[in-house]
Amino acid sequence: MARINVPEGQGLEAHRMWKLAPDIGVGMHALSEAVYTKSSLSVREREVARMRIAQLNQCVV
Repeated sequence: MARINVPEGQGLEAHRMWKLAPDIGVGMHALSEAVYTKSSLSVREREVARMRIAQLNQCVV
């Protein structure tokens, strides 16, 4: 569940959230697409990088 107020409605909460700022949503989609489909990193390397970034940001992994 998001910690921001997301309008009620049809569809996934994440989709409704990005409708609040559609330009940012388009950019995030492009970034995600590049990271997951155009990366030279293997899945294992990508995941360890994500875990390290989370650790540095003091997020629970």
